[in-house]
Amino acid sequence: MKVFIMRHGEAEMYAPSDEERNLTPHGESQSAKIAQWLMKTHQVQFDYVLVSPYVRAQQTWNTIKPILNVADAKVETSDEITPYGDSDDVVEYVKALGSVEDIDNILIVSHLPLVGYLTADFVPGIMPPMFPTSAISCVEFSHSTGKSALLWLQQV
Repeated sequence: MKVFIMRHGEAEMYAPSDEERNLTPHGESQSAKIAQWLMKTHQVQFDYVLVSPYVRAQQTWNTIKPILNVADAKVETSDEITPYGDSDDVVEYVKALGSVEDIDNILIVSHLPLVGYLTADFVPGIMPPMFPTSAISCVEFSHSTGKSALLWLQQV
């Protein structure tokens, strides 16, 4: 199973709450560019998508959804993948999803610092990488061996 971990696009600095911060026009453009790169370079078909409920993550998802191959993907908004979600719990949830459902490729659209922690928790022994806005990593996880590897981390 491949796990794609994406940070939302650039967001406004100020809003009534962190949850309500909107993407900037540059953030929308960044997100579209990374989605275009992903489809051109890897032609991924996603089976499952987890998206943070925060406005900027939802807007990122809405920007990339028409570009990605997600027609048959199950989409879940998850309160567990907000900026300070528990990465251990999310990793276990994703592993469990992959063992129960027929998932080859899963996309997670989330935030710093969680995206770095998720990448590191999937791949023990690495430091959590920094994710600029709209960056995406790809981790390959084997259910049969329990081993995983960071395949790449791409930014716009």
